[in-house]
Amino acid sequence: MAQEDEDFFVKVQLKKIRSIMNQFELRSEAMQCVRKLNDATIDKEFFTDPFKHVVIDDFFSENFASNLLDNFPDVDESVWEITNDDDIEIKLRTNWSSEFDVPDGIIDAVRILNSSLMLRAMSTLFDIAKLVPDPYYTGGGLNVTVNSGLLGVHVDGNYHDATGLNRRLNAIVYLNPGWKEGWGGEFGLYNSTGDELIKKVPPLFNRLVIFDTNDFSFHGLPDPLNFPLDEVRKSIILYYYTKEKRPENQTSIDRPHSALWKQRGVKDKKGNDTRRFE
Repeated sequence: MAQEDEDFFVKVQLKKIRSIMNQFELRSEAMQCVRKLNDATIDKEFFTDPFKHVVIDDFFSENFASNLLDNFPDVDESVWEITNDDDIEIKLRTNWSSEFDVPDGIIDAVRILNSSLMLRAMSTLFDIAKLVPDPYYTGGGLNVTVNSGLLGVHVDGNYHDATGLNRRLNAIVYLNPGWKEGWGGEFGLYNSTGDELIKKVPPLFNRLVIFDTNDFSFHGLPDPLNFPLDEVRKSIILYYYTKEKRPENQTSIDRPHSALWKQRGVKDKKGNDTRRFE
């Protein structure tokens, strides 16, 4: 074998070994995350009021979380889709359509959060069988809210366009080091009519929040952010679905609907409470 061919062969083998090691390390990271979900205790990390949700700090390892922050796109990059509805939604989000749109430094977090290991742990904790992730990333991805941005009180859409599956859980990982009280941007959980704020969850760095999304789980951050002008509120958001419909006690509208906003009379942005599903 010529030296040039031998060098190439060695490089290929080393690359394979590195890939195997990376897979091993990623599985190890995932297992640590799963253990934190499995160890969540009632009224400490896991809560049922006003609807089921879990809050876990230091979710990823320190180096892993720091790498996510380092690779989070700047607001001036072309990856962002801007939403600017003055009274209900002012933010930026990515418009991923497949995993190939996910940045290299972020994809490992998505792989962990969408893995069967995590799905089983979430299913057990929330008592929702047969959860599946969204390979289309419809509405999921990275989110940024800048100073004066907001997200009105709402309940989420219930159906997935591409599959007809039923939306059941949202997962959010916050990436805001140095967050201070007074900056705003806390995740607000409201009562079943959206009239009363029950709880605020600060968007701390490396904090995971997963919550039960249904027709009564009103949530949002309706007060404009007061972040410093050189800071933005960063998060990763992913959604999970089941073939089985939501339970009747979580359903007020059986037909497909988009997000329904309290400020719009619990209607969607077009003034409707249902939408066509094709």
